[in-house]
Amino acid sequence: MPAAPAAPPPGLLSRPPGRGRAGPGRAAPGRGRAACMTLRRRGEKATISIQEHMAIDVCPGPIRPIKQISDYFPRFPRGLPPDAGPRAAAPPDAPARPAAASAGRRSPSDGARDDDEDVDQLFGAYGASPGPSPGPSPARPPAKPPEDEPDADGYESDDCTALGTLDFSLLYDQENNALHCTISKAKGLKPMDHNGLADPYVKLHLLPGASKANKLRTKTLRNTLNPTWNETLTYYGITNEDMIRKTLRISVCDEDKFRHNEFIGETRVPLKKLKPNHTKTFSICLEKQLPVDKTEDKSLEERGRILISLKYSSQKQGLLVGIVRCAHLAAMDANGYSDPYVKTYLKPDVDKKSKHKTAVKKKTLNPEFNEEFCYEIKHGDLAKKTLEVTVWDYDIGKSNDFIGGVVLGINAKGERLKHWFDCLKNKDKRIERWHTLTNELPGAVLSD
Repeated sequence: MPAAPAAPPPGLLSRPPGRGRAGPGRAAPGRGRAACMTLRRRGEKATISIQEHMAIDVCPGPIRPIKQISDYFPRFPRGLPPDAGPRAAAPPDAPARPAAASAGRRSPSDGARDDDEDVDQLFGAYGASPGPSPGPSPARPPAKPPEDEPDADGYESDDCTALGTLDFSLLYDQENNALHCTISKAKGLKPMDHNGLADPYVKLHLLPGASKANKLRTKTLRNTLNPTWNETLTYYGITNEDMIRKTLRISVCDEDKFRHNEFIGETRVPLKKLKPNHTKTFSICLEKQLPVDKTEDKSLEERGRILISLKYSSQKQGLLVGIVRCAHLAAMDANGYSDPYVKTYLKPDVDKKSKHKTAVKKKTLNPEFNEEFCYEIKHGDLAKKTLEVTVWDYDIGKSNDFIGGVVLGINAKGERLKHWFDCLKNKDKRIERWHTLTNELPGAVLSD
């Protein structure tokens, strides 16, 4: 008779060939199940070989996805979910539902996501004030959206964020009739070149009447989308009337050496928003190019401005006429500029000796002369005289072009008459005033 198989060592389980794994505490099918009841004696320490250790099922169960940290802090942009209301009414110290009761209503396929849903619902209901009774709860204010989800209406337009912003300040010096424009910096400009950068500069115009006569511009900064200029550009001859009806147009452009310069964005500031002698700072988003009104009233078109000083000198016994500067002159040449100079007459001029002329300033619409002429005349005779000031464009080989003029004297009106009277009343006092050039002078002086 064959010998019976040897019994396994105490504390070890044998695995029949072809059958599944057996772990500690689980008996192999068949007769191994009865044998496992007598394997381990009380108080004995089981010893397991490496081969049997590898056969033990140590897998904790099905692999489940690892929770994200955001799963424990749910966000509800539109308030709590509808099913969180009843849970919120329960007091926080209420006993939890028995697991068996809830498990009886679940389907096996829902087991993998039940824990996720429970965590979300608990955190959604956490912090709600418990109701003292199951009666109707008082109305709660509507839930506010999270701070990290701002209202869409609070943002600027896409054009603003795409074109960039410009920081600048404006100051109107009323005493000197000057408008100072300080261009500080720009941020986040739109890329215009192939390298993803730009070569930006800023130019200014006064509207209505934008032209080369009133254009100012900064220097160009290379390869940057966040340029810093810190430049001050000044308009001279700005009167109180200009501050009421004119608008400053500020444009940011990209300079190209081999092509036309490209427009990036612009902004416009009505000068009536400024207070005299008070600096106002702006930080404005650039906008797309706005159309310029081509149908402006032609009566508003000007020939330029001139700054004249008058003084009757008791020491020299004469009238001192100073031609300080001109601004925003009309362009008379094909290149968009002029070659201006100024002539003065004190009329009536019987001997024709009252003509004085300044030097010619080449290729400019904002010339500075700073020249002074003296007319020997008694103070009492000035009331009978008229001062004519004319501005001309110098041309070689042909007649000079008349740009504009102004008449000061007893027959003048407005600021021109007031300037003349102030000079007569205040001997030995130099009085400067800006005057608008017109083309309404007598025909006798319209030829040079």
